[in-house]
Amino acid sequence: MTVTLTEAAARHVAGQLERRGHGLGLRVATKKSGCSGFTYAVDYADELGADDRVFESHGVKIVVDETNLSRLDGLEIDFVKTNLLNQGFEFHNPNAKDHCGCGESFRV
Repeated sequence: MTVTLTEAAARHVAGQLERRGHGLGLRVATKKSGCSGFTYAVDYADELGADDRVFESHGVKIVVDETNLSRLDGLEIDFVKTNLLNQGFEFHNPNAKDHCGCGESFRV
């Protein structure tokens, strides 16, 4: 099982954690939402729970709880910046069988 960040995503997360002044890393999860079934939920990880798995990529920790691992195994997170107004995470998930038209949700 693995979840990784590209170098660009790791730089972005590390910078955000540094500006924030605390945090263990990036917490990634899924939640039921959207027209395809699931959407990604990204937040800071400030503590670890008993069911959390920790991955490390380019020196940045990624925290995923056990209930999300089957949907996120193999996930690669990139950070893409096309201009000042258009930037954010892109998710490359080998488990996603389909995506909605707007790209906000996926089906496994």
